[in-house]
Amino acid sequence: MAEHLGDRLSRLRRLADQTQEGLAERSGVSVDVIRKLEQKRKHSARLPTLHALARGLEVELTALLGDPPGVPSTGDADPPQLVAVRRAIMPPLFAPPPEPSGTASLSLSQLRAEIAQGWTLYHDADFGRLMDALPGIIADARFLASVGSADQRASGQAALGKALQLGGHLAIRLGKTDLALSALERAMLAAEQSSDPLLAPMISNSVAWNYQRQNRLGDAGRLAVHAADGLEREHGTTSAGVRVWGGLIMSAATSAARSGDYATASDMMRTAENATRRLRKLPPPADARMVSVFSTSSVRIERVRLAVQHARPEEALTLARGMRLSADTPPSWRTWLLLDVARAHADVGYPEGAVKALESLRRLAPGWMRHHTLAVSIVSDLWAGPVRPPGLRAIADFLGVTAG
Repeated sequence: MAEHLGDRLSRLRRLADQTQEGLAERSGVSVDVIRKLEQKRKHSARLPTLHALARGLEVELTALLGDPPGVPSTGDADPPQLVAVRRAIMPPLFAPPPEPSGTASLSLSQLRAEIAQGWTLYHDADFGRLMDALPGIIADARFLASVGSADQRASGQAALGKALQLGGHLAIRLGKTDLALSALERAMLAAEQSSDPLLAPMISNSVAWNYQRQNRLGDAGRLAVHAADGLEREHGTTSAGVRVWGGLIMSAATSAARSGDYATASDMMRTAENATRRLRKLPPPADARMVSVFSTSSVRIERVRLAVQHARPEEALTLARGMRLSADTPPSWRTWLLLDVARAHADVGYPEGAVKALESLRRLAPGWMRHHTLAVSIVSDLWAGPVRPPGLRAIADFLGVTAG
């Protein structure tokens, strides 16, 4: 079973040589909340609280979140799969890069199809298969970015930027934020030499997400707003441009919310939701998977998430009620919605509704759910509650929550 949040908090507080009272003063989180977490009378905390605790402890947010919903950490050396991804993102210094196999028949269209399939694996949370495929994809992209005419190299650089952006996203999901930043820095360099004017702002959004995971909320928000402003002036009339712009606004809203400014975040999210109406009048991009996950569904899912994180469960359930997800909503976003709905039901004192959402989540993404610390926390809270509705025991057994 994953390490309890209270155990991580207590360990990090002792390493920082802080008392509970001292951490409360530095973070702005009450001593009572800190004490309940460390005594395991609370199994979870809202993201703004976790951000505040991370700032007080001077650690990254990931240090408090524990194992991400990818490959659980064991304290051992990185597995061979991850080592291969590292070598692909950051080739050995002072050594000639190896040529990818099968370059004679490699075409840009084939490479784009490989990258699109890689993004599909990512959105399906199939991180194991993605780790297997990604080193070859990056190597192929590096090759095509270095051969042919100037136009062909520019197209290859665009493909390399998307491949490295994918590597950055995977690293974030695996809790490797420094590796992610290395991948995204290289992706931005490729974007600057590419033929895709939207690639740099797309990568800026990825960097902003990485900054959020590192508790650099101000940096994340400023970067997202800056990129959105430039994009709106240059490419605000195309479907792809609106999608990327909307994703940046959502990212800025998330940073504002996690900084405690829920009103600004709500205004930004409503602005983003209004922008989705413009998409109905514009022809869709050739491959939306390669652009941005931005739609009416994605905006509403993010609004539900922010409401849950800011102790507004009734608002979250109202937003989620009757929601019809578009066909292109990735499975990863569907899983987050179910998890947030479960949390909201638990917060309003309706454990039966929470269990129904968790049962749906288990059917949709059992592997993702098993490794997600928030799912474990919700089930732990439900198990410790006064009522254990039907179906809870099966989920608790599945997640390894100890029966009391």
